[in-house]
Order: sequence, then structure tokens, then C-alpha cells
Amino acid sequence: MLQELNSPVLYLICGAIILFVAVTCIIFMVRAYRAGKAIGMDPARLRRVVTSSMTFSFLPSVGILLGVIALSGSLGTPWPWLRLSVIGALHYETQVAEAAAEAVGIGRLSAENMTPRAFSTIALLMSVCIMWGMVLSLFFNKRYTSRLQSRESEEKDPEQNEGESRKTTRKKAAGAGFADTAMTAMFIGLISAYLGSYIGGFVSGNGKFTFRGDITPIVVCLVSCVVMGLLTAIAERKHQIWLESFSIALSMFAGMTAAVLL
Repeated sequence: MLQELNSPVLYLICGAIILFVAVTCIIFMVRAYRAGKAIGMDPARLRRVVTSSMTFSFLPSVGILLGVIALSGSLGTPWPWLRLSVIGALHYETQVAEAAAEAVGIGRLSAENMTPRAFSTIALLMSVCIMWGMVLSLFFNKRYTSRLQSRESEEKDPEQNEGESRKTTRKKAAGAGFADTAMTAMFIGLISAYLGSYIGGFVSGNGKFTFRGDITPIVVCLVSCVVMGLLTAIAERKHQIWLESFSIALSMFAGMTAAVLL
């Protein structure tokens, strides 16, 4: 099955889509550069922006490359390459692929258990579930951003009385607080589900409380968390903000190294 997933036809299809997206990005980059010059921006500053953007985009993409390598062992190279090159996210693609694999009955992602039906289901879910942010933005993003801009203008309006200003500030703070709380809750729930499955697999790996199951996921998770925590602490306390762009990739490297050594 893995040979079919790495066939020239799939490389051609996925490569054509990636090429189209890459060309589109280049066109918009050139148009943005020309627009900057047209409004009088310094060409030297524009070139520095391009150079710095390329630098800070290349190294963080190492984490994406690791995702392609990790998924290519079960899904072939063309499909993960496509999914993580267009609009996919590393954490999303791996989670959906693993969940779909379990749902279709093949268990964990592996080339040995992969079937055409399983791959079709996994590929469909990986594509359909990620598209809604883009689709909904077409219909609601303009209204959403206009409301944000109106709130900002109301907050900055010097003619507002003190009561109205306090009311606007409270509304904005409540909205921001709810968004932060919701995202934090979703993240904690996601991590708890994974940790629960890891611990459950170790504690009752054979259907009983034997504590002889697979401990590798737990070790990988702990090593990755420790490395991420150290990098975050260094970035905040030593003001090395550039580390934030590489923390995910370095944490993944450390976790994968721990898995290999274990």
C-alpha cells in the first residue's frame, strides 16, 4: 500500500497543487513589494523585511518537515507534503490522521495496516475538517473585523463620557477574556485526553492493571514539555524572543530523540 501512496501520479497531483499555491504566494509578494514602493516606502527597508521574513520562516518550518517525515511512513510522502504545505497545521494533521485511523479500525497509523478505504477516509477528514476557518472567513471575517475596528474607535473617542468609556472597556475585556478562557480550556482538554490515553496504555496495556504497557509516549511527552518549558523561560527571562519561532521544532526534535533512545 505504501508503494501506491508514493506513486508518481500522487506526486504529480500534489506537486501541481503545491506549485499553484507557491506561484500565488510569489505573485502576491511581488504585488505587495510594488505597492510598498508606490506609496513611498524605502526600498532598502522593503528588502530587509523580505530577508527577515525568509529567515524567520525557514527555520520554524523544520517542525513542519518533521511532521511530513513522521506521517510519510504511513501515508506516503505526497499527501503529508500537500497537507502541511497549503493550509494544514502540524498538530492538527497528526491528530486527525490518528483519530481517523482508529475510527476505521486499523488502530495506530502504520503502513502495514493501511488500506485504500482507510487512506481515503483519513485524507478526506484531513482536508474537510481544516477548510472551515477559510470558508467561514469569506462570509463573516469582514463583519468581525469591522466590529473590532468600531470597538477600537469607540474606545479611543475622546468625546465619550466616562461612563460610556468604562462600559466599552468592560465589553472588550469580557470578550477578550472569554476568548482566552475558551482557547485555554480547549487546549487543556486536548492535552488531558492525550495524557489520559498515554497513561491508560501504560497502566493497563494488556487489559489489566499490570503497569507493563508502552511507556514511550509518556516519556516523549514529558521530554517535549520540559524542553518547551525551558525554551519559553529563556525567551521570556533572557528576552530571546527569536526562540519562540523554534521552540516547537526543538521540542519535537527532543521528543523524537527520546523515543529513539528509549
